[in-house]
Amino acid sequence: MPVRGALPQALITAGVALLDEEGAEGLTLRRVAARAGVSHAAPAHHFGGMPGLKIAIATKGFQSFLHDLAATRDSLPEGTSPFQALLAVNMTYIRFAGSRTALFRLMFDQLPTQDPELRDTAHGSYLVLKGLCAPFTASRPAAAFEAAVWALTHGYAALNIGKTYLPESQIRTSSYEDALRLLVG
Repeated sequence: MPVRGALPQALITAGVALLDEEGAEGLTLRRVAARAGVSHAAPAHHFGGMPGLKIAIATKGFQSFLHDLAATRDSLPEGTSPFQALLAVNMTYIRFAGSRTALFRLMFDQLPTQDPELRDTAHGSYLVLKGLCAPFTASRPAAAFEAAVWALTHGYAALNIGKTYLPESQIRTSSYEDALRLLVG
């Protein structure tokens, strides 16, 4: 059983684990409570029910997402071209969506939100993208370019979640890099 002050965090951690292991179907108040080793009433007490718990889990997801994006950006060797930096971070975005699909979907399902912590954390991940787009916005509207790159990246991630295209398939997507080059070029 978690220490008294750590119970909300234990419930969030349990919810994230259930999403990662079982998908959205595994996320119930009772299962989260059981996973955390507490009373089935604990999630409702601490989060006001499933909507509040989902917001807390989405916030935790965006914290992890932001960490992954920033870690990729910060680990790039000095002299990495702006295109390669943008590509590397956006590939991290796509991999996150593919490896943590249920959490990824929950995160974006919770936006827009009135919750300031979720909104600020999500905005932080957008700021990583914005910074990487800056070298490409000298001759174009920055906000429109950022939105186009984000839409391409998010759309590519969402459309390819769980898809395996056989080499002989008539339905194949171009590589993300090729699509990004068209947009940036």
